[in-house]
Amino acid sequence: MQSLTAGILSVLFSCVGLLVANAALAQERTLDEIKAEAVRRAENGMYPLIGLDPADVKQAFAAIKTSDYDEWAAAFITVGDRYMSEAQSLERTDPARANADYIRAWRIYSFGRWPVPASPGKRRAYTKALEAFLAHAKFMDPSLEVVRIPFEGSEIVGYLRLPKTAEGPVPVVVAISGLDSRKEDLSENFGAVIPHGIGFIGVDSPGTGQSPIKASATADREFSRVIDYLETRPEVDKTRIAVDGQSFGAYWATKLAIVEHARLKAVVAQSPPVDATFAHDFVINKALGNREYLFGLAPALMSIFEGVKSPEDLATALGKLSLVTQGLLGSAGAGKPTAPMLIISGALDTQVPISDTYLLLSSGDVPKEAWINPRGGHLGRQVKVWPDPVIFREVIIPWLERRLSNGP
Repeated sequence: MQSLTAGILSVLFSCVGLLVANAALAQERTLDEIKAEAVRRAENGMYPLIGLDPADVKQAFAAIKTSDYDEWAAAFITVGDRYMSEAQSLERTDPARANADYIRAWRIYSFGRWPVPASPGKRRAYTKALEAFLAHAKFMDPSLEVVRIPFEGSEIVGYLRLPKTAEGPVPVVVAISGLDSRKEDLSENFGAVIPHGIGFIGVDSPGTGQSPIKASATADREFSRVIDYLETRPEVDKTRIAVDGQSFGAYWATKLAIVEHARLKAVVAQSPPVDATFAHDFVINKALGNREYLFGLAPALMSIFEGVKSPEDLATALGKLSLVTQGLLGSAGAGKPTAPMLIISGALDTQVPISDTYLLLSSGDVPKEAWINPRGGHLGRQVKVWPDPVIFREVIIPWLERRLSNGP
């Protein structure tokens, strides 16, 4: 059976090196393999199906017979609509159950648009995911504030939550989404920092979600503007602003640790791509068709850039992001000054070479801390041993709490 991703790429690569693209993506999963692997990940609480009921996933898959993007989206929308409708009917009589249904609908819709909302149906699934998440957000305490920050004739949309019982200004983390995660995922996860007296603002990476700009060597300016905004909020302690980024979000977090080191108290970078990940050979031979990624890494990467139409275009665009090429990182103690950092990685990561972590650890001017799982894959994950929520709860939160404390 033709793979789902190959079907997508037949559109993306039309008239532009189709044969090259097919060769590069020879190892992509078929549709049947995608279904089996997705169910396995749902059953084991693995990304990108964390929190999804395997029964809901199987129900959606039963309606998917081809590699058509809109067929995929429609199947998950149908399942999500059931929970959305039930939630709306229960808001007054059973708010707890309504909230749970909104969460369920949001996760289902979000997987319906995954990894890229590259068709009308997938864009509809993404719109519905936003609607369901914001309906869920109405039940949050403390509340979630949707902020709209003016930016270059457009706006940055962020989700801000602050502890409401703190005395005086509070520390805040800028949480940056990855290639295919969104600020909604981060905002759900980062709710766990609120009881520790830490606030957060969730924002989408350049080229994803509601970000106003595409990825480029200068797109970090979007997050500098977010820091500017936080400094205008009286509830925020300007001396205790941090950044957290996962996967591609860790690239932006790392760059901010350098270019904004004077304004940042702490930075967490989880599987940060900084140099080797962007090398031509790695992009063409290791990234495209990567099976640690569920499916569609090529179109997901291509979608974040302007004008990228082929694997060679992609390799060129990614090469410009290297922090070594930009003169910001160097080995043996070279490189620009950085903010204090925690780097989290897995030695078996096939999406971001562990060498990028070692390069980052040896560059800059201040000691960095690292948590490296020798049996971990991307983000340091290890099935049922170190899943995402456990790493966040046991590694990231304690480090942020320590670094952002008022004490010495």
